[in-house]
Order: sequence, then C-alpha cells, then structure tokens
Amino acid sequence: MKFISTRNKSRTLGFSQAVLNCMPADGGLYVPHEMEDLRRWILYTDEDTTFTSIAGSLTSAFINDEFSPIICETIATRAFPFAPEIRQLDESLFLMNLSTGPTGKHRDFGISYLAACLETILQYRGETSVFLGVSTGELGAMLARALRGKKRIRAAIVYPKGSVCGMEEGDFFWNGGNLFPVEIDGTEADCHDLVRKIFADRKFVEERNITVANTANIGRLLPQAFFYTFAFSRIKHKIQGDIFYALAPGNYSDVTAGLYSWQFALPLSGFILPATNELSVDALGNPVLLDSVVPLKERLPADPSEPSNLERLEDVFTANRAMMRHFIYPTDIDGRMTADAAKELFCKYKLFADRPTAQAYAAGKIRRPEEDEAATVLIMRDHPALSAEFVRHTVGELPAMPESIRDALAPMKLSRPCIQTAEELRAIIESL
Repeated sequence: MKFISTRNKSRTLGFSQAVLNCMPADGGLYVPHEMEDLRRWILYTDEDTTFTSIAGSLTSAFINDEFSPIICETIATRAFPFAPEIRQLDESLFLMNLSTGPTGKHRDFGISYLAACLETILQYRGETSVFLGVSTGELGAMLARALRGKKRIRAAIVYPKGSVCGMEEGDFFWNGGNLFPVEIDGTEADCHDLVRKIFADRKFVEERNITVANTANIGRLLPQAFFYTFAFSRIKHKIQGDIFYALAPGNYSDVTAGLYSWQFALPLSGFILPATNELSVDALGNPVLLDSVVPLKERLPADPSEPSNLERLEDVFTANRAMMRHFIYPTDIDGRMTADAAKELFCKYKLFADRPTAQAYAAGKIRRPEEDEAATVLIMRDHPALSAEFVRHTVGELPAMPESIRDALAPMKLSRPCIQTAEELRAIIESL
C-alpha cells in the first residue's frame, strides 16, 4: 500500500517512509493512496480468530510490499499482549471495550503497535529514531511500556512541571532506558509550542528521524482499523442486519480508521457520535464539517503536537461529499442526556461509563437505526476508573481500578532542572 498527503496527490511513498517522516512538507496528513480489497481476510474471521491474528493479517495486507507475512505477524504479536473485549448487552446492542491495555486507555493499542512497527523498520534500515511529544502523564506512561526492550527508538517527552508519572527508574535515558522526560515551568500549551518549534525545523527533524506517537502519524492511526474487524468477527453470527458504531469523537481518529475499514470491504453502515463545533449537525440531521468551507491551500499546516483527523475524514469523501451523510451521524447531546445515559447503562447492564461513553450511548439511542435487525456497537475507549468524579456523581459507585492503571498514574519526581527554550529541547534530542 502506498500513501499520499491530503494536500498533494501527486507524490506517493511507502509505509516506512510515511511513519518515519510523518508530517508532509505540504502541511497535510498522510492517507492511503489506493484502498486494498481485504475481504478475503475480513470475511473469513470468526470468534476463534484472535486479535493478534487479525492484526497480523491486516498488517501484511497493508504493507506486503515492504515486509513478509511472517514479519507482519511478529509485529502484531509483539505489539498486542492484550486485546479488546466484546460484550453483548442485549439483542441488538454490543459493547467494544478498548480499555484493556496496561494504562486503561485506548491509545495503548496504537502506541504499542507503532513502537513495534517502527522498531522493525529501523532494524531493516540500520537507523534510529526519536519520538517527540507532550504529556501530562498518559503518553509518557504508555511509551514507557511500549519502548521497554526496544534498541533503536528513544523518546523525548515534554511535561508541565510536576506531571510526570507512570514510569520506572529504568525507563529513564540517564539510567539506560529509552525515555527522556523533561519538565517546563509552564502550561501544557507551552509544552506544545516547544514541540511545534522543533518540527518547524524540517532539516533537523529529518536528520534525526524525529516522529510523533499521536495520530498525526499514519502508523499510529491504521491499527485502530483492527478494532472494527475484531468486533465484526465476534458479532457477525449473532445479528442479521446492519452494524452501526456509537463512539465519542475524540480527535476523529477512530471514525477515520473505521471508514478505512469500510473501504477495505468491512461490512458496516455508519458511525453515530456526539456533535461538536467541528463536526455538527444541520436542521435535517446531516453532518456539517466546519473546516470544509476553507480551501486546503488556505489552511494552516497540520499540527504535529495536537492533531485532528478531520482533514483525513474529509479526504475519505472527496469523490462524493453526499456519501458522508450516509455514514456519519452527529447528534446534539447535553449534560442531562449524558448523565441519564450513564445511569441507564449502570441500571440496565451494570456497566460503569465515563462521560464520552455515556455521550456516545445517548447519541446511539437518538440515532438508533429504524431497522429491526440492525445492531449498534458502543465503543468504550477508556477505563471508567479514570473518570471517578463523573462516575460517582452519576451512579453513586466506583469501579475497581486495576493495579496496572494505578501504577500508570503513580507520580514521579524528576529532580532535574526544567527547560524553557526550544534550543534546550533540541540539545536533549541531539543527546539521544
């Protein structure tokens, strides 16, 4: 599979190059150039097909021109010692739980996969690479786990002072590990500004193979397509009609990856999600993309530090904008509806839900398909124990917090001086 930028359709490149140099010079984001027909992999999965097997097969289909099927299977095996969980709530409602990774966040899947892929790419090329990003705790904890044992990847993570957590002493670069956490005496926004300044120097970024572990990187986004094939394999023999997914919008990476799954020939009928300012709904119930009124050439470059996938979402429907209203169902949800949805999930299904999951369930109830045989898959992205205040307020109880999540939240004191400038951050990257 080849990849192109959302803003330049004339230049294609392979998966490895798109992962390493993840931010196109034209300011866009990398997207698949031509979609593969993967039905021979997808339609023959069933309840006995493991998540790792699905990930390995689809990886081979994505990048069979760069890596052998055995290598692709190895990448998936190393990336996923954990898997999503599928639970049937009632006759036509299913839950896909993505909070089963070590930190309880759905991002565990994408980051673990990206680290495994990138390590393989670098081994073949005889190179090294540096992840650069911002964290208030979560990203650093995820990367700490994903990079343990890696030989060719280091990470420089910028934190607001006092927010480092979830690591072991052996994870630190100065102790022989792969992470170099740095603190600034400022806000999260200040951290993002420092990272953007580094990425503005394209020569330096390319020389050092600096990349990101967020969904601006296509290697971080593609594995989210595995979720939908996995869900399909578990429910296809339990339903007769269409499949809709209800989910929180986030930065639209899950919706975009789901649409890629559909383009790969996965049977699905649409995505129901709470409306936002960026993706709203008109009086007729049709989706409205705010950015679409601005021509691509007049937009700011894609943000390597705080990405949005709306431009990729637009790209899916470039050939036929009218198709978007048949796949995307944004729904206006307020606070009362969200709280009521959380209570209903708990009372009917004994399911604790954080705010985004409750919003997705509320949206799914409103836009639930009229067809009697249609099914809805509710996506829970993060563990509800991470949203203790909301859960306690809505249902009066709290779920138990797994020990691995507790460890990921454990604060750490660096006892190292803060940095203030991009030049200091640049020097740290050079030391890696």
